Amino acid sequence: MNDIKTVKSALLGEKYEHIKHKSGLDIYVFPKNLTTTYAVFGTHYGSIDNGFMLEGDSSVTEVPGGIAHFLEHKMFTNEDGSDSFERFSELGADANAYTSYDKTVFLFSCTSNFSECLGELIDFVTHPYFTDESVAKEQGIIAEEIGMYDDNPATRSYYGMLEGLYEKHDIKNNICGTAQSIAEITPALLYRCHEVFYNLSNMALVICGNVTSDEVLTVADKHLKAQNPVKIIRRKVKESDRVAKPRTECKMQLAKPLFDIGIKDTAVPADPILRERREVAMSIVTDLIFSQTGELFSELYESGMISPSLNSAYTVSETFGFCAVSGEADDPEAVYEKIKSYVLQKRNEGFTEEEFERCRKVFYSSFVRGLDSADDIANDLIEFVFDGYDFFGYADIISTITLDEVMEVFRSSFSEQCFTLSAVFPIDNK
Repeated sequence: MNDIKTVKSALLGEKYEHIKHKSGLDIYVFPKNLTTTYAVFGTHYGSIDNGFMLEGDSSVTEVPGGIAHFLEHKMFTNEDGSDSFERFSELGADANAYTSYDKTVFLFSCTSNFSECLGELIDFVTHPYFTDESVAKEQGIIAEEIGMYDDNPATRSYYGMLEGLYEKHDIKNNICGTAQSIAEITPALLYRCHEVFYNLSNMALVICGNVTSDEVLTVADKHLKAQNPVKIIRRKVKESDRVAKPRTECKMQLAKPLFDIGIKDTAVPADPILRERREVAMSIVTDLIFSQTGELFSELYESGMISPSLNSAYTVSETFGFCAVSGEADDPEAVYEKIKSYVLQKRNEGFTEEEFERCRKVFYSSFVRGLDSADDIANDLIEFVFDGYDFFGYADIISTITLDEVMEVFRSSFSEQCFTLSAVFPIDNK
């Protein structure tokens, strides 16, 4: 039997239904009176899962870097020779997929033919088909994609930052892998990774739009077969409390130097609820420091040290966390020292209640605005599910978090040994 539970938020006036489907799949239906319906079918499996074992295995299975992304690419090809992208197009739907560090997601949006689209989504994701010939062809395609990323200065700068932050963690490696690593991928390895990570107990389906749970269940009951759940043991590495390298740099064809500054979070909680609170606090700190309305940006820009754009974000998962700041500067080293000095100064001085409240309210408003978008809801909800977060609880944390809590997190982080600078300079730079 299917177990259905309604989850409500009195604060937001929203609700969704969580269905524990008889097949073992968790399904989330978020009804919204919108013209477009959006569905995401994801697995808690990403680029960092290159070493794993199932409960009862005697040894760790090691797989080549980039295999999760490779598997995502190959899933759209069906055994009968058809392509699921083309099927979605025929149904009037837009389909796509993406692989991140810790998840792989397949999705579609449509204004009609929802049931047919959902059936297609479930079918091609749960029925893999690989041959030696198709894998070899894809290796050439993805090798070209990797080459394009390697030739992109912004990508090189970003991964240089990750290499500076982490010594052992697989997050430092390109999600696509390398030309050498993907050359080791075989149909047998792809089937093995699909068998382990595409088990329904490791997946979730989220639908947002003008649909009902009954409509979704009609399709799910028809297209999903029960599976025995698996318990995946993922390889974990012990990282240092300091960065692996304080500096990384390279030279490429570009007009102005690029930089990425990384700040390693060495106190990421294992408990998902505590991690959720820390994510809110760290995001507020990051915005307070690096916002384009703040004093640091004004000083850097008005003095001509940086170009108009300064981007910042805090990223966290169960096994890693970091702040990243990126931009353009004639002298990345000078910008780095200025930013580091300012961050350490604010650790001691703190923020005013007015600064904090303004930032907190903007953060909360941004989350609420996302509730008007089917794709924002679906993609955020599946991320919360895989991270063990409570979707509605996130809004509760933002609305109740205090300056004292934010400052406690700030002062326990951002130590000088956790900073790294990655820079890409023009080839003719002297």
